[in-house]
Amino acid sequence: MPTPSLASLPIRRLTLRDLAACADLSEDRGWPREEHKWGFLLTAGKGYGIDAPEGGLVSACVVTEYGSAEHPDLAAIGMVLVAERHARQGVGRRLMRHVVSAMGTTPLTLHATPYGRPLYEELGFKATGRAEMVRGHLTADGPHPTVVTRAATAEDLTAILRLDEEVFGVDRTHIVTRLPAFADQLRVAEEGGRIIGYAAAWPNMDTHVVGPLIARDTPVAQALIGSLAAHTDRPLRTDIDVRHTELLIWLKERGLVSAGFNAVMSYGITELPGDWSRRFAPVTVAAG
Repeated sequence: MPTPSLASLPIRRLTLRDLAACADLSEDRGWPREEHKWGFLLTAGKGYGIDAPEGGLVSACVVTEYGSAEHPDLAAIGMVLVAERHARQGVGRRLMRHVVSAMGTTPLTLHATPYGRPLYEELGFKATGRAEMVRGHLTADGPHPTVVTRAATAEDLTAILRLDEEVFGVDRTHIVTRLPAFADQLRVAEEGGRIIGYAAAWPNMDTHVVGPLIARDTPVAQALIGSLAAHTDRPLRTDIDVRHTELLIWLKERGLVSAGFNAVMSYGITELPGDWSRRFAPVTVAAG
């Protein structure tokens, strides 16, 4: 039997049943398996993939939609991967064209590595920002934050959702309500009985990823990160909008080191909605 050409292989929706295959694909490209993150994204978003004739996946990606289910206000594309044996044969371009077409007029965003950026630019995405990944153990040097932080409770959910939509610019209830089960920690900062920020730390291989990180200002963001670090022995990892220079300096002074940069890109909009000054880090770069 002749082997089908890559161009003739159908693109299909992925489900949780494809979790192991997605993790295998990550491993094939030298990424961590990240099964916990894949499970979250496949549940909260829409996966797209191409099956390999020999088994496994040729390519995969995940789209996370925000706002109305019928008419999303924004969608984030992430985890765009092509198996090493099928790389540089136009598979990633074909999958991305399919996803962009499927999303119609919905504005799109993604975080692009330097390797992937040329493809996204070819498809019409424009760089609108930049994020820096930092990683390491946070030390307790310097004065302690005076901002009050505590573990979030079920009673905080309404206030967290209200703050998140105000800052993110679109409704992402389906993401925020999954955080208590997805994350090992979910903490809030408050002042006068009012929530002024919140953050989660979720397990990813040997680290705890800090995200989302929503805060009124830098001191609140610092207090939230410090409180998360105080409750874990793992190194922290997070992706900070580079416009938050004060926070990045503070993190590096306390032991975190730069692990790379991603370009924040968009399609169909010139800038992301919401208030960037209070949006410090995404849940994960794969979900915008």
